[in-house]
Amino acid sequence: MTIDIESGEFEVTQDQKRRARPPTVREEIKQSRPFRSRSQEAYLALLRTADESRRHAGQALESAGITLQQYNVLRILRGAGDQGLPTLSVAERMLERTPGVTRLIDRMERKKLVTRERCTEDRRRVWCRITRRGLDLLDELDAPIQEVDDAPAAVLDEAELVQLIEYLDRLRAHFARSS
Repeated sequence: MTIDIESGEFEVTQDQKRRARPPTVREEIKQSRPFRSRSQEAYLALLRTADESRRHAGQALESAGITLQQYNVLRILRGAGDQGLPTLSVAERMLERTPGVTRLIDRMERKKLVTRERCTEDRRRVWCRITRRGLDLLDELDAPIQEVDDAPAAVLDEAELVQLIEYLDRLRAHFARSS
């Protein structure tokens, strides 16, 4: 901690911020009784953290007038390049699974962020592509979203990030096998 004697101001270092004890999920949700198990506490902490993370990202996207799911579609289509992707492939790659991907893309098409074209060989297949307007919007959002993406590094060191990723991968795999 750095203290300026004259002004009385002080600065907390990154390491000190990391060591400060954050409120527990039990404290945040004001639960007076203990959790049924450590597993329940971990699961509720995961849900609460995911909600906070979504809210944080949503605030970064709010000024652009798009949702987190729409942003995810735009990133997927930007990554697909000029050829685009079939609608079902977009749905498979989304971070949050949604049964209404067609309606989601309908709204994005009305905003002129994407275009769709029916495949000539297979009329059931519809190809989606990002528009110039969609690419420009992503360019504007890259910096604010990078701040959101970098949030875990503000409180976890590299080894902790690697370990967190491993734990989350294992949990997702377990949930995928269970459903």
